[in-house]
Amino acid sequence: MPAAFSSLFGDPAAIRCERAVAELRSGRPVLITGQAPQRLAVIALDSATARSFDAFAGLADGRHYLFLTETRARVLGMEAPHGVRLPLRGVPFDALPSLGYLREPGPMPAGCSAGDALDAGAVELARLGLLLPAMVGLPLDPADSRFDAAAQVALCDLAEGAAHAAHDYELVARSPVPLRDIGMTTFAVFRGGVAQRDQVAIIVGQPDLSAVVPVRVHSSCLTGDLFGSLKCDCGDQLRRGLHKLKELGGGVLLYLDQEGRGTGIAAKMRAYGYQHDGLDTIDADAQLGFGADERRYGSAVAMLRGLGIARIALLSNNPTKAQRLRNAGMDVVECIPVTGDITTENEHYLRTKAERAGHLLDVDALIQAAQ
Repeated sequence: MPAAFSSLFGDPAAIRCERAVAELRSGRPVLITGQAPQRLAVIALDSATARSFDAFAGLADGRHYLFLTETRARVLGMEAPHGVRLPLRGVPFDALPSLGYLREPGPMPAGCSAGDALDAGAVELARLGLLLPAMVGLPLDPADSRFDAAAQVALCDLAEGAAHAAHDYELVARSPVPLRDIGMTTFAVFRGGVAQRDQVAIIVGQPDLSAVVPVRVHSSCLTGDLFGSLKCDCGDQLRRGLHKLKELGGGVLLYLDQEGRGTGIAAKMRAYGYQHDGLDTIDADAQLGFGADERRYGSAVAMLRGLGIARIALLSNNPTKAQRLRNAGMDVVECIPVTGDITTENEHYLRTKAERAGHLLDVDALIQAAQ
C-alpha cells in the first residue's frame, strides 16, 4: 500500500507493525529489514505448524536457525548478551520445542552464533503479538526474492510505530456501572496501541482530577481476578484496590490487558507448569525466554492523560512500576501499599516478589498479622 494512502488511515509505521504481528500470529512469515542490505525472514515458533515450518525450511535450503533471547540462552548455560542463533539444518519440527522452551533442552547444535538487531526486532514483534520469544530466521541476500510477498516491516517501523501507538489511545465508550460494595463507578474504555486492544479505566467516586489522584494500575489476571486462583494475590489486590480508592474519596483503577506481566495468557499457563514443578515465577518466565517483567506503561499514561490526570498517588507495592510510569511521563507523587491474603499456595510467589522483584512486602509480618 503506498505510504500516501496508508497515512490517511493511521501512522504507516504502526500499520506495518500491526500487519506483521497479525501474520506472525497466523503462522506466516514476515520480512524484517534493517540498514541496507540487511533482510531477515522469520516465523514464530509459537505459531508455526509442521507444514509452515517445513515450507520455511524448504525455502531456506538448510540456512535457517532458531533465535533465543539472552535470558533463555542463560538458562541453557550460554552467555549470549545479544541472544543466540541455533542452526536448524536437518532438525525436524518435532524437535523444536525442546530447543525452544522445554525445561530439558538436550544437547545444543554445533555452530551457534550471536544474534543481531534484526533478531531483536523479531523478538519485539513476538512480544507485541504475545508470542514466545523464539523465532525461526533466515538471513536473505539483497537479490533474494523468495519472501517478497510476505508482510514487511523495518526496524525503524518498530521504534516509530510502537512509540506512536503507545500514546495514541482514544476514549471510545463511557458508562456508569454500579459495583458491589463500591457503589456507582464509571467505566471508560480506551482503544489503541499497535494491536488496537481495548483497555478499561474504572473511575471510583468523583475524584478531583486536577489534584493528586489515587490510581491503581492493575494488570489483568484471568486466573486470580476472575477464578480466584490461590497461586497469586491479584484478585485480592484488585478488590482491595477498589475499596481503597473508595476510602480515599475516589480515584481511578486502570485495568490493563497485560496478562502474565505482559507475556500473555498462553505463556502464563506454560510458566504455571514450571511453577508446579518447583520453579519460582521469575525462573519460570526465564525458561520461556522472558525477563522478570515484560510490561510497559505507555498505555496507562495515555489513558490517565486522556482523563485529564497529571499527578497520581500510585496504589502499589512495586517501586519498579512507579519508576516505569515516571519514565513514561507520569508524575507519581507517592506509593500507597495494597496487599492481599497470604495462603499456603501463594506464599512462595509473594516471597519471590519481595526478594527478587523488589516489591515492598514484609511477608512474615503479613502472615503474623493474619494469625
